[in-house]
Amino acid sequence: MKKGIIAIIVLIVLAVVLVGWYVSTNNTLVNMKGQATKQWANVESSYQRRSDLIGNLVKTVQGAADFERETLSDVIEARAKATSTTIDANNITPEQLAEFQQAQTGLSSALSRLLVTVERYPELKANQNFLELQSQLEGTENRINVERNRFNELAGEYNIKIQQIPTNIIASIANFDPMALFSSNPGSENAPDVNFEFD
Repeated sequence: MKKGIIAIIVLIVLAVVLVGWYVSTNNTLVNMKGQATKQWANVESSYQRRSDLIGNLVKTVQGAADFERETLSDVIEARAKATSTTIDANNITPEQLAEFQQAQTGLSSALSRLLVTVERYPELKANQNFLELQSQLEGTENRINVERNRFNELAGEYNIKIQQIPTNIIASIANFDPMALFSSNPGSENAPDVNFEFD
Protein backbone atom coordinates (compact mmCIF):
# COMPACT_ATOMS: atom_id res chain seq x y z
CA MET A 1 0.00 0.00 0.00
CA LYS A 2 2.74 2.47 0.96
CA LYS A 3 4.71 1.61 -2.21
CA GLY A 4 1.62 2.36 -4.30
CA ILE A 5 1.14 5.75 -2.63
CA ILE A 6 4.83 6.59 -3.05
CA ALA A 7 4.65 5.63 -6.75
CA ILE A 8 1.57 7.85 -7.24
CA ILE A 9 3.28 10.77 -5.46
CA VAL A 10 6.41 10.31 -7.60
CA LEU A 11 4.27 10.28 -10.78
CA ILE A 12 2.40 13.41 -9.68
CA VAL A 13 5.66 15.22 -8.87
CA LEU A 14 7.12 14.12 -12.20
CA ALA A 15 4.00 15.31 -14.06
CA VAL A 16 4.13 18.68 -12.28
CA VAL A 17 7.83 19.07 -13.14
CA LEU A 18 7.21 18.19 -16.81
CA VAL A 19 4.22 20.53 -17.10
CA GLY A 20 6.20 23.29 -15.40
CA TRP A 21 9.12 22.74 -17.76
CA TYR A 22 6.78 22.75 -20.78
CA VAL A 23 5.05 25.97 -19.70
CA SER A 24 8.34 27.70 -18.85
CA THR A 25 9.99 26.72 -22.13
CA ASN A 26 6.89 27.60 -24.15
CA ASN A 27 6.73 31.03 -22.51
CA THR A 28 10.42 31.63 -23.22
CA LEU A 29 9.90 30.82 -26.91
CA VAL A 30 6.79 33.01 -27.07
CA ASN A 31 8.79 35.88 -25.56
CA MET A 32 11.76 35.42 -27.91
CA LYS A 33 9.55 35.24 -30.99
CA GLY A 34 7.56 38.23 -29.74
CA GLN A 35 10.74 40.30 -29.34
CA ALA A 36 11.85 39.42 -32.87
CA THR A 37 8.37 40.21 -34.24
CA LYS A 38 8.36 43.55 -32.46
CA GLN A 39 11.77 44.30 -33.92
CA TRP A 40 10.40 43.49 -37.38
CA ALA A 41 7.89 46.30 -36.83
CA ASN A 42 10.86 48.64 -36.23
CA VAL A 43 12.41 47.47 -39.52
CA GLU A 44 9.18 48.17 -41.38
CA SER A 45 8.83 51.55 -39.67
CA SER A 46 12.32 52.56 -40.85
CA TYR A 47 11.55 51.47 -44.40
CA GLN A 48 8.27 53.42 -44.25
CA ARG A 49 10.15 56.53 -43.14
CA ARG A 50 12.47 56.12 -46.10
CA SER A 51 9.50 55.74 -48.43
CA ASP A 52 7.92 58.91 -47.07
CA LEU A 53 11.17 60.85 -47.47
CA ILE A 54 11.56 59.59 -51.04
CA GLY A 55 8.04 60.79 -51.82
CA ASN A 56 8.98 64.28 -50.61
CA LEU A 57 12.28 64.12 -52.47
CA VAL A 58 10.49 63.21 -55.72
CA LYS A 59 8.12 66.16 -55.30
CA THR A 60 11.08 68.49 -54.80
CA VAL A 61 12.92 67.11 -57.83
CA GLN A 62 9.80 67.27 -60.02
CA GLY A 63 9.89 71.04 -59.65
CA ALA A 64 13.25 71.23 -61.42
CA ALA A 65 12.99 72.23 -65.05
CA ASP A 66 13.69 69.50 -67.61
CA PHE A 67 14.57 66.87 -65.01
CA GLU A 68 14.82 63.38 -66.55
CA ARG A 69 11.30 61.95 -66.41
CA GLU A 70 12.48 58.36 -66.84
CA THR A 71 14.66 58.58 -63.74
CA LEU A 72 11.74 59.94 -61.72
CA SER A 73 9.39 57.29 -63.11
CA ASP A 74 11.82 54.55 -62.08
CA VAL A 75 11.90 55.86 -58.51
CA ILE A 76 8.11 56.22 -58.35
CA GLU A 77 7.57 52.67 -59.68
CA ALA A 78 10.21 51.17 -57.37
CA ARG A 79 8.68 52.99 -54.40
CA ALA A 80 5.20 51.66 -55.27
CA LYS A 81 6.56 48.11 -55.53
CA ALA A 82 8.48 48.40 -52.26
CA THR A 83 5.47 49.69 -50.34
CA SER A 84 3.16 47.03 -51.77
CA THR A 85 5.44 44.15 -50.70
CA THR A 86 4.37 43.26 -47.17
CA ILE A 87 5.19 40.45 -44.78
CA ASP A 88 3.17 38.86 -41.99
CA ALA A 89 5.44 39.44 -39.00
CA ASN A 90 4.20 36.26 -37.32
CA ASN A 91 5.17 34.12 -40.30
CA ILE A 92 8.28 35.51 -41.98
CA THR A 93 9.35 32.95 -44.57
CA PRO A 94 12.63 33.06 -46.49
CA GLU A 95 10.65 33.54 -49.74
CA GLN A 96 8.70 36.51 -48.35
CA LEU A 97 11.84 38.10 -46.95
CA ALA A 98 13.69 37.62 -50.26
CA GLU A 99 10.82 39.28 -52.14
CA PHE A 100 10.71 42.14 -49.62
CA GLN A 101 14.48 42.59 -49.78
CA GLN A 102 14.45 42.53 -53.60
CA ALA A 103 11.79 45.27 -53.69
CA GLN A 104 13.74 47.41 -51.22
CA THR A 105 16.97 46.88 -53.17
CA GLY A 106 15.18 47.97 -56.35
CA LEU A 107 14.11 51.15 -54.60
CA SER A 108 17.64 51.77 -53.31
CA SER A 109 19.04 51.36 -56.84
CA ALA A 110 16.47 53.72 -58.36
CA LEU A 111 17.14 56.26 -55.61
CA SER A 112 20.91 56.04 -56.20
CA ARG A 113 20.39 56.73 -59.92
CA LEU A 114 18.19 59.71 -59.03
CA LEU A 115 20.82 61.17 -56.69
CA VAL A 116 23.55 60.72 -59.31
CA THR A 117 21.36 62.47 -61.91
CA VAL A 118 20.78 65.39 -59.53
CA GLU A 119 24.49 66.20 -59.79
CA ARG A 120 23.76 67.73 -63.21
CA TYR A 121 21.27 70.20 -61.70
CA PRO A 122 23.01 72.97 -59.73
CA GLU A 123 19.68 74.53 -58.71
CA LEU A 124 18.68 71.25 -57.01
CA LYS A 125 22.06 70.83 -55.35
CA ALA A 126 21.60 74.31 -53.88
CA ASN A 127 17.95 73.74 -52.86
CA GLN A 128 17.81 73.73 -49.05
CA ASN A 129 14.74 71.46 -48.97
CA PHE A 130 16.46 68.94 -51.23
CA LEU A 131 19.66 69.00 -49.15
CA GLU A 132 17.70 68.47 -45.94
CA LEU A 133 15.76 65.54 -47.43
CA GLN A 134 19.00 64.02 -48.72
CA SER A 135 20.53 64.29 -45.25
CA GLN A 136 17.46 62.72 -43.63
CA LEU A 137 17.59 59.87 -46.16
CA GLU A 138 21.21 59.17 -45.27
CA GLY A 139 20.28 59.01 -41.58
CA THR A 140 17.32 56.77 -42.35
CA GLU A 141 19.52 54.37 -44.35
CA ASN A 142 21.75 54.05 -41.27
CA ARG A 143 18.69 53.46 -39.09
CA ILE A 144 17.44 50.75 -41.47
CA ASN A 145 20.78 48.98 -41.21
CA VAL A 146 20.72 49.13 -37.39
CA GLU A 147 17.13 47.87 -37.20
CA ARG A 148 17.81 45.04 -39.66
CA ASN A 149 20.89 43.93 -37.70
CA ARG A 150 18.91 44.00 -34.46
CA PHE A 151 16.15 41.93 -36.07
CA ASN A 152 18.70 39.39 -37.31
CA GLU A 153 20.18 39.20 -33.81
CA LEU A 154 16.84 38.53 -32.08
CA ALA A 155 15.50 36.20 -34.77
CA GLY A 156 18.84 34.36 -34.84
CA GLU A 157 18.76 33.79 -31.07
CA TYR A 158 15.20 32.49 -31.37
CA ASN A 159 16.18 30.18 -34.26
CA ILE A 160 19.05 28.73 -32.22
CA LYS A 161 16.83 28.24 -29.17
CA ILE A 162 14.15 26.27 -31.05
CA GLN A 163 16.82 23.87 -32.37
CA GLN A 164 18.46 23.15 -29.01
CA ILE A 165 17.75 19.89 -27.19
CA PRO A 166 15.34 19.48 -25.36
CA THR A 167 13.68 22.80 -26.33
CA ASN A 168 13.28 21.51 -29.89
CA ILE A 169 10.71 19.00 -28.61
CA ILE A 170 8.43 21.75 -27.33
CA ALA A 171 9.14 23.92 -30.38
CA SER A 172 8.01 21.05 -32.59
CA ILE A 173 4.90 20.29 -30.52
CA ALA A 174 3.88 23.97 -30.29
CA ASN A 175 4.72 24.76 -33.96
CA PHE A 176 7.49 27.29 -33.38
CA ASP A 177 8.97 27.64 -36.86
CA PRO A 178 12.31 29.30 -37.67
CA MET A 179 12.26 32.96 -38.71
CA ALA A 180 13.95 34.08 -41.92
CA LEU A 181 16.92 36.42 -41.61
CA PHE A 182 18.13 39.28 -43.77
CA SER A 183 21.14 38.39 -45.87
CA SER A 184 23.35 40.39 -48.16
CA ASN A 185 22.22 41.00 -51.70
CA PRO A 186 23.62 38.66 -54.36
CA GLY A 187 26.93 40.00 -55.64
CA SER A 188 27.54 42.26 -52.64
CA GLU A 189 30.43 40.02 -51.58
CA ASN A 190 32.37 41.21 -54.65
CA ALA A 191 34.32 44.44 -54.46
CA PRO A 192 33.11 47.06 -56.95
CA ASP A 193 35.13 47.44 -60.11
CA VAL A 194 36.56 50.95 -59.97
CA ASN A 195 38.14 52.29 -63.11
CA PHE A 196 39.73 55.75 -63.01
CA GLU A 197 40.17 57.25 -66.43
CA PHE A 198 42.38 60.28 -66.86
CA ASP A 199 42.34 62.54 -69.88
